[in-house]
Amino acid sequence: MAIRGLFSRLESGNVHVSRRAEPTEEIIQHLRVLLNTRKGEAAAAAGFGVMDINDLVHGFPAAIERLQASLRETIQEFEPRLKNVIVQHVPDEQDPSHLRFEIIAQLVHRGARQPIRLFTRMGRNSQVELY
Repeated sequence: MAIRGLFSRLESGNVHVSRRAEPTEEIIQHLRVLLNTRKGEAAAAAGFGVMDINDLVHGFPAAIERLQASLRETIQEFEPRLKNVIVQHVPDEQDPSHLRFEIIAQLVHRGARQPIRLFTRMGRNSQVELY
C-alpha cells in the first residue's frame, strides 16, 4: 500500500516511497477520507466531504435521498477518476439503523474505462465503512 501524501511520507521518514499503488486501491483510500469528512471540516476546501448525517436525523426516511445525492455529488466533484457515478440506497434488513449505499461508477485510468462497484455502511457514529 502506497503512503498517500507528502506529509504522510515525511512523517514516516520515507520520502522516496513510490506512489504506484493500484488505482482501485488509491480510489478506495481517497473515498474513505472523503466520505468520512464533513463539509466545512477541511480548511483548504470548504466543500470537501459529505453533509453531516446528524443534520438529517429528523428527516428520515425522506432524508435518505438527500444523503444519497450528497454522496454522489461529492464523489463526482472530488474523485475525478470516477465517471458516471450512481449511488443507490441498499436497505439493511438485519439492522435498519445502519444506512448502506451502493456506489457504481466507471474508473478512468490511462484512457481505459472499467466498472467499479463499492458498498458503504454508515454506523451509529456516522463513520462510513467502505468495502
